[in-house]
Amino acid sequence: MTGDPSPNPPRTAEDVIAEVADRNIRFIRLWFTDVLGQLKSFSINATELEDAFAGGNGFDGSSITGFNPIEESDMLAVPDPATFTTLPWSPEEQPTARMFCDIQVPGGEPYEGDPRWILRRAIQRAHDMGFDEFNVGPELEYFYFRDAKPADGVPEVLDEGGYFDLTTLDAGSGVRRETVLALEQMGIHVEYTHHEVGPSQHEVDMRYKDALAMADDCMTYRMTVKEYAMKNGWHATFMPKPLNGENGSGMHVHQSLSRDGSNAFYDADDQYYLSQTAKQFIAGQLKHAREISSLFAQWVNSYKRLVPGYEAPVYLAWSRRNRSALIRVPLYHPGQESATRAELRCPDPACNPYLCFAAMLQAGLEGIEKGYELPEPMEQNLYHLSPEERQRRGIEQLPENLGEAIELAAESELVLRTLGEHTFNRFIEIKRAEWDDYRVRVTPWEISQFLPVL
Repeated sequence: MTGDPSPNPPRTAEDVIAEVADRNIRFIRLWFTDVLGQLKSFSINATELEDAFAGGNGFDGSSITGFNPIEESDMLAVPDPATFTTLPWSPEEQPTARMFCDIQVPGGEPYEGDPRWILRRAIQRAHDMGFDEFNVGPELEYFYFRDAKPADGVPEVLDEGGYFDLTTLDAGSGVRRETVLALEQMGIHVEYTHHEVGPSQHEVDMRYKDALAMADDCMTYRMTVKEYAMKNGWHATFMPKPLNGENGSGMHVHQSLSRDGSNAFYDADDQYYLSQTAKQFIAGQLKHAREISSLFAQWVNSYKRLVPGYEAPVYLAWSRRNRSALIRVPLYHPGQESATRAELRCPDPACNPYLCFAAMLQAGLEGIEKGYELPEPMEQNLYHLSPEERQRRGIEQLPENLGEAIELAAESELVLRTLGEHTFNRFIEIKRAEWDDYRVRVTPWEISQFLPVL
């Protein structure tokens, strides 16, 4: 997982202006995310493109979740020409393009609450420590349902297929294929695509990239999946746990650091083929997993997925083959030194990928900087250990709900440094409100269980 898999140099502003003119593109959508990772967009006319590159486009930041209050609301969206692409679902004869934006305050300074900027700061820390790139390869799972709001509240699946099914049981294969072709039109290389374990559940795996480009790709991926589901009259969701009794949707993230053009995680002389850098990085993520959990599992529903008994890991351990561990190190194959990596299995696809990748990187760098020691791998199924056995071995568990996760984050110096004080305070406030709203809500389950008998 080293090096840039894309051979083409990034587009410049001049390249974009020329292409827009050559292809007669009239409208360009400018994309960015709020603190929670919800995609925001507005369109500009092609005639405004040069000014947009030069000084950005103003907007009201007080109307964006987690951004500035109304008295400090003026902000600028400055398009990043390297992210320019046309949208495959726009008309061929009159294509619409899009670019991701960096958010600035008047005067041109980066806005400290911009999730893209937060990830950039984490990457800069890695550069300052001598690393070239933080490469990530996420595997985002999702479900197709017939309707976004079913009348009885139970989502209707399209099939009863299972893992890797390739029959009429995989009702979504055609739409999944259209989605992959669209992603590749936008320069996103897809390595694998298949039906997942749950009914009507799917996975499309993108080839690894540096973390910032991949966070942009994750946002594009989610939008593209939803667009092509909607074209077919369906609803696609990245909700972590939409179905009772079935596997939820995860976002396993393969990750590595490079130094001097080589994989900094590989060591030919180690029994696990892991360098000291890799071991300390993994140790950092294990040590800080509980406090950063609200950034990789940020919704109330996320913790319905992170429960023992399913494929989602909850115990803080690492392994080479054991998928019940939080971090898995895929087995080394001779000649594949560049593929040495660590797979963090707890994030879900509904997170803000910019904040998720930033927290993962900061936790790993903390382990390297402070020389954390990696414990021995746990190769047995952790779900089969008794609580007493896990306690004896010192194996901790992820928070059981968002309320616990957000209070751990609120006390975390690492999360504060990752987000910066401004975003830290906004994020904690928003998530405490979400947990309080959920905590006091009377659910249909409570009514059916207790109303007749109490």
